[in-house]
Amino acid sequence: MAGLSKLTEAIAKGNLPDAVEAVKTAIADNEAAQDIMNSMTAAMDDVGRRFEQGKAFVPELLMSGRAMKGALEHVKPLLAGSKTSMRGKVVIGTVKGDLHDIGKNLVSSMLEGSGFEIVDLGIDVSTDKFLLALQEHSPDILCMSALLTTTMTSMKDVVEAVKSAGLRDKVKILVGGAPVSQSFSDQIGADGYGENANSAATLAKMLVP
Repeated sequence: MAGLSKLTEAIAKGNLPDAVEAVKTAIADNEAAQDIMNSMTAAMDDVGRRFEQGKAFVPELLMSGRAMKGALEHVKPLLAGSKTSMRGKVVIGTVKGDLHDIGKNLVSSMLEGSGFEIVDLGIDVSTDKFLLALQEHSPDILCMSALLTTTMTSMKDVVEAVKSAGLRDKVKILVGGAPVSQSFSDQIGADGYGENANSAATLAKMLVP
């Protein structure tokens, strides 16, 4: 368990080399994949709490997310084919016309750290591309991000398209980004709104227990 505590500490501090070394040690010590995932999740939860309390900031979140991703690459082979190890699947992207990805990447990192499998569609994602991803990957959650008021209306188009495709009852939809609000989320018929990366991850865990 000492290796796992080192892994948790390395990710919480955003130290990529130490995180990779710690996860390799944990694997060599035959630690269970789920225990390794739990320690990584605990680290991201800790960073998320500190962020909410104003004790950690975006750079720390990014560094912890990077350390977690690096460690996760070594764990993924152990998780292959194991449905119990991953909490669920998320398709995420920044909507059409919007080229901002820092917020999306933060949410991706927090979700991945919370045990979700991530399908990241990137930036400037069209309604059709979102739909194709839903049909191909059958995710539990669809996350959309927008940083511009001119592009956030695309979120409504995607929600309507998901309804028209008969997929609305099969996926939860979360929205977020600087101009987005809870009232806008309600207005377009989304399932939830994440004010920041940590709140988005918390909401996702509530929607997919």
